[in-house]
Amino acid sequence: MTRREFLLGGTAIVALSSISYLNLAKFGHLPDAISMEKIKKSSHFKHGHFHNMHRTPQMTGKGGFFSTMWDFYFGHHPDTKPTQSIPAVKTDLKKLPLNTDLLVWFGHSSSYFQLNGKKYLIDPVFSRNASPLPHNVVPFKGTDIYSAADVPEIDYLIITHDHYDHLDYETVNALRPKVKHVITGLGVGSHFRYWGYDKDKIIEMDWNESIVLENSKIHCLPARHFSGRLFANRTLWASFLLETEGYKLYIGGDSGYDDHYKNIKNKFGKIDLALLEAGQYDNNWRYIHEMPEEFVQATTDLQAARVLPVHNSKFSICNHAWYDPLEKIEELNKAADLNILTPKIGEVIKLHDEKQQFIKWWKEIK
Repeated sequence: MTRREFLLGGTAIVALSSISYLNLAKFGHLPDAISMEKIKKSSHFKHGHFHNMHRTPQMTGKGGFFSTMWDFYFGHHPDTKPTQSIPAVKTDLKKLPLNTDLLVWFGHSSSYFQLNGKKYLIDPVFSRNASPLPHNVVPFKGTDIYSAADVPEIDYLIITHDHYDHLDYETVNALRPKVKHVITGLGVGSHFRYWGYDKDKIIEMDWNESIVLENSKIHCLPARHFSGRLFANRTLWASFLLETEGYKLYIGGDSGYDDHYKNIKNKFGKIDLALLEAGQYDNNWRYIHEMPEEFVQATTDLQAARVLPVHNSKFSICNHAWYDPLEKIEELNKAADLNILTPKIGEVIKLHDEKQQFIKWWKEIK
C-alpha cells in the first residue's frame, strides 16, 4: 500500500466512524413535520433559525471565538471541581405525600416538584455524562445518587431546551414509561418522537403561549440563550411559569439577563418561587449565562418571594471555581436581602414555608 492509499484509507475510516457516531440516537432529530407546522408560524423563527428578543452574541471575549476556546481548554482555572464529595440527601421520592407541595433539587438544573396534587420533573440528567462526547462532562463526586429508577410516575416532564446538560437521552429514555406528558419549546418534541415517545404526550409551545392543564396553567416565556444538539437554534429555548390557584413557580431555564424578567413580573405579578440560573457564567459569554449580580437583579425584577440558584454544584462546564456562584451570591445578598434557598442536593424544599432555612453546605468542603 502506498502512503497516499494509506492516508486516503485512514481518512475514509475516520469519516465513516464520525458519520456513524453522529447517527447515534442521543443526538436527536431535527424538527420533523409535526414541529415545523408550528415553528413556521412563530414570529421568533426567521431564516431557518430561532432568535432572541434582542441581539445576543454567544462569545464576547476580545480575542474572539478561538481565543476564548483556547483559554477555556488550556488556561489556568483553579478549583473548577471539588476535591471532596458534595454532600447530598437521598430522599425517597416515591413516598412523599402527594398532598404536600414541595421541591427536590438534584443539582445543576434538575428538579422534582409536587404542586396541587401533580408531579413535575424539570430537565432531568441522571446519566454520568452531560455531553455528546464520552467522559467529558461528568458529575462531581457525591452528586449522582439519584437515577431514573428513583423517580415516581410523572404527570409533566418540563424541558427548557435541548442542550445535553438539560435534555439527557439516557435519562428521558429510561423515564419514558413513567411520563404522562412532556412540555417543551418548539422543535424539541421532535427529539422525543424520534426516541419513541407517543406524539400525543408531547406539548410544544412558543414564547408567550399558555395552556390550561388539569388544575393549573403553564406559560411558555422567553429566555436569552440558544439551543441545539448538532445544529444551532433550530429548536426553541424557553422559561416557564406554572400558575395554580394561589401559587406561581417560575422555571428560568438557561438565560442571560434581559428585560424579560421585568416583563414577566409586570404581566403575572409576584412570583412565589423562582428557579434561576446561577453558574457556568463568564464575561466571555455573558449574554447567554447571567453573572452573579445579574442573578440578583433578575430575582429583584421578578419580585420573587424565594429563589433557588440552579445550574451549579454538579457539572463543570465553565472556568469559575465550582463554589463561586454560591459564594458570590451570598456576598451580594448582604445588600439585596433576598430569600435565597441553598439546599443540599436531595433536601426537601417546602413550597409554602417562606421561613425555611438551609445551611451553607458548600463552605464545609471549600
